[in-house]
Amino acid sequence: MSVSDFSEITKHEPEKSLLVPLKRSAGRNSHGRMTIGHRGGGHKRRYRLVDFRRTRDNETATVVGIEYDPNRTARIALVEYPDGERSYILAPEGLTDGDTVVSGEKVRPKVGNCMRLENVPLGFFVHNIELTPGKGGQMVRSAGGAAQVSAREGRHVHLILPSGEIRKVLGKCRATIGRVGNVEHENVRIGKAGRSRWLGKRPRVRGNATNPVDHPMGGGEGHRSGGRHPCSRTGVLSKGGKTRKRKKYSERLIVRRRKR
Repeated sequence: MSVSDFSEITKHEPEKSLLVPLKRSAGRNSHGRMTIGHRGGGHKRRYRLVDFRRTRDNETATVVGIEYDPNRTARIALVEYPDGERSYILAPEGLTDGDTVVSGEKVRPKVGNCMRLENVPLGFFVHNIELTPGKGGQMVRSAGGAAQVSAREGRHVHLILPSGEIRKVLGKCRATIGRVGNVEHENVRIGKAGRSRWLGKRPRVRGNATNPVDHPMGGGEGHRSGGRHPCSRTGVLSKGGKTRKRKKYSERLIVRRRKR
């Protein structure tokens, strides 16, 4: 088992004004039926209101502290604006207490600053990327994530995503400069079953170890594979089967797929 050393965390108590209750569904829908398996239990959490939009333009905010967020793999930074208002942002690698960040259409491309993609120099790494101008960051938000600005084509910018996919995004969409912090998260090893239960993850049973009523691969005398292609409990193909829904607008923005 291995754990994070939490060396970058400088503030250990969350900002009360930015906390809201977090209701858990344990994989059930509005009718109470289980639609997602292997969920339930886990430690109680409160949600931190993270500002993914960064709309306070040309106002310099000072980093008050770096905090742990139980709802995501990345760390979050508490920033304070000149009028005293505080908000959370994703903490990029290298951001520390006392640093300043600013957002706007044309700002200096410094770690933590938020700006339009069309103004980001080629070769820079960005995260918290919008897909629709003004909607807020949707891509590259997990620990250690970064996308590289590789080219410009008309009103679009080419981004090399962490998966290896090259995708076109509107230049008017905003992104934050730098790589998401907590890069060592990928090296963490859970180590024991109980630690997964703390995270709200219940045991996952192999399909061919179940009864026919529970899984398409279930049943049979002895170890039988089921006589069909491997799939999930709901019949979705595994082992490389294509599951992506074709969206005409989204498809034409992909320059190179992650799987060649």
